[in-house]
Amino acid sequence: MGKRQVLQRRGRGGSVFKSPSWRRLGRVCYPAVTAEESVGSIEFTVKDILHESGRTAPLMLARSQSGTDLLTIAPEGVFVGQKIHLGASAPVNVGNVLPLAKIPEGSMVCNIEGRLNDGGRYVRSAGGYATVISHTPDGVLCQFPSGAIKVFPSECRATIGIVASGGVVEKPVLKAGSNYHKYRARSVKYPRVRGKAMSPYAHPHGGGSHPKGGRPVGRNAPPGQKVGIIASRRTGRIKK
Repeated sequence: MGKRQVLQRRGRGGSVFKSPSWRRLGRVCYPAVTAEESVGSIEFTVKDILHESGRTAPLMLARSQSGTDLLTIAPEGVFVGQKIHLGASAPVNVGNVLPLAKIPEGSMVCNIEGRLNDGGRYVRSAGGYATVISHTPDGVLCQFPSGAIKVFPSECRATIGIVASGGVVEKPVLKAGSNYHKYRARSVKYPRVRGKAMSPYAHPHGGGSHPKGGRPVGRNAPPGQKVGIIASRRTGRIKK
């Protein structure tokens, strides 16, 4: 009887592969648009900068004069006690949240909504940002660092600035234990063993007296069999 691969065991579910949601601070998003926000702006005061397990970017907790809390991604340069504004008439300053239609071209933004009131879905990882390229009748064009350009509805909101903690990937890991705990917070198994290093009962690539790859498998192969060269048109070296 062969051993089930990690991919197969993950599909079965269970506590081992569930993300530890009890460590989460709450829903990190913008509140729904109100009448006051659609015309003017709401002032918030940053109360704290927080860290959440499994997330690379820090969070900022802000509170309005009416007692409404705002938990969202913290852009670079935001500090405790800073006044930030959320609304259509908010100034274009770092930390403020505005509709994309009100953000000038060339501005760097983060935590962009894909559709109005979804709370922010794009550009949320540490050091991430998108650049507003142009305003068109179809929407607002934003360019990601990869070069990809996406059109967003003009009423969608975004935060001015770059996501904080951009240098988190520059810190050396130094030991395997650090990687283990980093991935454990995201429910990812570490270390990940190569299939060719396993025995034949544990993986389709396992066994043999010398390392070698697998054989091509179909696009619709089941998990456990779908490893290596998937639906390849050809394999091997091109002979000249």
